[in-house]
Amino acid sequence: MAASRFVIFNPQKTCHTLQLLGKPSLPSHYCLPRPLKFTILPLLRSNPFSALRSSSMEAPPEGYRRNVGICLINPSKKIFAASRLDIPNAWQMPQGGVDEDEDPKNAAIRELREETGVTSVEVLAEVPYWLTYDFPPEVREKLNHQWGSDWKGQAQKWFLLGFTGREEEVNLLGDGTEKAEFGEWSWMSPEQVVELAVDFKKPVYKEVLTVFNPYLQ
Repeated sequence: MAASRFVIFNPQKTCHTLQLLGKPSLPSHYCLPRPLKFTILPLLRSNPFSALRSSSMEAPPEGYRRNVGICLINPSKKIFAASRLDIPNAWQMPQGGVDEDEDPKNAAIRELREETGVTSVEVLAEVPYWLTYDFPPEVREKLNHQWGSDWKGQAQKWFLLGFTGREEEVNLLGDGTEKAEFGEWSWMSPEQVVELAVDFKKPVYKEVLTVFNPYLQ
């Protein structure tokens, strides 16, 4: 059975029941450190972060690491997000680096499998340009030491994938090829996804959800 924790978010409370999937020793109650106060995002604005765009779909901006992001939605139009093990209280959509000569769409499907174990998906849409974010200084130092590089941030191609499987397929240990990155997961609204993301990723998340908004209605 999949080893992961599913968090049911209720914006009226700070404590949330966990549906445990495969680890009975895990706690069955989870509390966020602060109240969840979600505001309605202006998802229908046109080109709100046009400065983040690359002029070319094929080549990312120079100095940025090639990366893909995955917006995975279920039949109820909720978005998959998971909490990072290395950053307390930070949730994100799956993402990962693109290998040399790898097609970004194939990279997105691979990264989703490696991070969540999910393979039952269909590609619904993609953002037809690169989006970038800069690393904060401390994050840049840590990651570039880890990668042996000097990237100033990441350039991402984003894909909207529809989940066609059963929730038991989700396994935060992934497919076993990479170290686990996430602790819990949940289906969220667009507003929740942005609210719980780290600050330096919020502008990209808002742009992505603006582009994919027609599919989230």
